[in-house]
Amino acid sequence: MRYFKVTTALVAALMISVLTTIGATSAQPVPVRLYGLQARLDDLVRLATVPGAQLIVTANGDATQINSGVGDIVTGAAFPDDAQVRIASNTKTFVAAVVLQLVGEGRIQLDDPVERYLPGVVRGPGGDGNLITVRNLLQHTSGIPDYLVHLNLGSPEALQQYRTPDELIRLSLDTPARFPPGSRFGYSNTDYLLAGKLIEQVTGRSVAVEVTNRILIPLELHDTYWPAFPGENVIRGPHPRAYQIVNGIRVDITDIDPGWGLADGALISTGADLNRFFSDLLDGKLLRPSELAEMLHTIQTMDPALPSEVGLGIFRRINSCGIDIWSHGGAMDGFFVFGGYTPTRSITISLNQLPPLFGFGYKPIMDDLVDAAFCG
Repeated sequence: MRYFKVTTALVAALMISVLTTIGATSAQPVPVRLYGLQARLDDLVRLATVPGAQLIVTANGDATQINSGVGDIVTGAAFPDDAQVRIASNTKTFVAAVVLQLVGEGRIQLDDPVERYLPGVVRGPGGDGNLITVRNLLQHTSGIPDYLVHLNLGSPEALQQYRTPDELIRLSLDTPARFPPGSRFGYSNTDYLLAGKLIEQVTGRSVAVEVTNRILIPLELHDTYWPAFPGENVIRGPHPRAYQIVNGIRVDITDIDPGWGLADGALISTGADLNRFFSDLLDGKLLRPSELAEMLHTIQTMDPALPSEVGLGIFRRINSCGIDIWSHGGAMDGFFVFGGYTPTRSITISLNQLPPLFGFGYKPIMDDLVDAAFCG
């Protein structure tokens, strides 16, 4: 996941719980059984010491919303209905889908070296574009170091010190590679900066335009957009406040965009839109069967903080009742967004602060919350 490492102190917050069914009146039945989702969401907010959360379950075209905690610690207001949030690394699945569409059009070959499309770009101790393939980028098997390990982003001021994609790629390639290309999995945000450049080189248009024209418009994801950074930092639609812990103090960073418009984590979306995107993707509405099969062909991650298997821009695990759950997840200062998706049912949970030790420490409770939406 795209993330910025922070430390968090215990902070008391006003706790309220709100249950809403999106697009339905109180006289209409709740479209899915809740299986104790409210209590599980309340537990996650409490244990993760975050201000609040919103959960959206979509099944059979109906979306059920559950809120926990607060979306604004000053007013005590809950998350607004169908709240827009920064989805961070969930962006990578959109980018991977565009690359695979270009594969389907014959404009990119998955197992071609990156050098063919980005001549001279991937060179240095961190990687060789003649050996690293497009597939390696999408599956995080390139061995290229993650640029985030070189950045100190623990304050609002640091989050606003923008670096260009080229600067961040160079920063990664100037350090030794983590492993030979294709030998194992190693998550690197730099892989998707390169995937974004690949899209731009092949199409002649920005990755933002390609994602918008190829995915957002066809799927009618009206509440999802690629912000026009650096001119645009404020989230356009109704949204919770976003927080970061700085020196033990919770700071409001809502109007700072830590995504910097980059291909590894720029998008803003809602839980309902994310549910629709992933379900439609898995249902074959974006990719031909051959390219979808490539995306869903997985290898082991061997990373306890992540799902057990990774495809091209998407992860897989078998849940507690034997269902294949696909997902990505995204984390950056201000937001943590995760979920689970199938062609027929999807769940997205958004938190308005990055929890401490958000990986392995919270994985069991997060998996349990997702599984509760799928298992009786």
